[in-house]
Amino acid sequence: MIRVEALNKSFDQKTVLSDVNVTFEAGKVNLIIGKSGSGKTVLLKSLIGLHSVDKGHIYYGDRDLTQMNTKQLKKLREEIGVVFQGGALFDSQTVLENVMFPLNLFTDFSEKEKIERAMFCLQRVDLKKAEQLYPSEISGGMKKRVAIARAIVMQPKFLFCDEPNSGLDPLTSIVIDNLISEITHEYQMTTVVNTHDMNSVFEIGEKIVFIHEGRKEWEGSKEMIAHTDNPYLNDFIFSSQLFQLIKKDL
Repeated sequence: MIRVEALNKSFDQKTVLSDVNVTFEAGKVNLIIGKSGSGKTVLLKSLIGLHSVDKGHIYYGDRDLTQMNTKQLKKLREEIGVVFQGGALFDSQTVLENVMFPLNLFTDFSEKEKIERAMFCLQRVDLKKAEQLYPSEISGGMKKRVAIARAIVMQPKFLFCDEPNSGLDPLTSIVIDNLISEITHEYQMTTVVNTHDMNSVFEIGEKIVFIHEGRKEWEGSKEMIAHTDNPYLNDFIFSSQLFQLIKKDL
């Protein structure tokens, strides 16, 4: 479980996050949704320590990330897997080498052990025959699956995904959503996904947090979201669904 208390973050005197309080539940897919510029990406990056915060606390269990020194933060990051929006794969490394990267960074495993662990994760995301290919030789959906394999190779307790469906067609997006949901429940991780995709909300969202102009405007389940009377959330849902309809007609 991750608990955020009274989180505030500004850039150049512009407030981006204001008094955010939220709990992300273990063993569930927790979604952060909101319009572009709402602060959801800053929130996610703050959760993993890529942004320092101005005020507030981020608790991983009873450990406060905002009070950690460099050594403690490095130890916590061994428990964290991250899928970045563009995949963030190393172009000069094979698929296998990309997945092995965290093992090289954080473990003393033998080369054989690292290869075996990386291959296990590639098999888990159904990429067992792609290990010797380079990122330039695989599709966008395959790149996202490689990124997920790399994110889980350290058997993390916490998984963060930043717009995992960005740039993918609808069918591939469903595959990625289902994969994230499956591994979350299989490994009982605390998973936090930053998305604007309402299909993801209704398919895999177990807890949804809606950010509007830097504030937590609403939180609840996917069952509750269809009946909300929050005007900002209703506007977001309508605009997102309208965008999906327009894309289908193009």
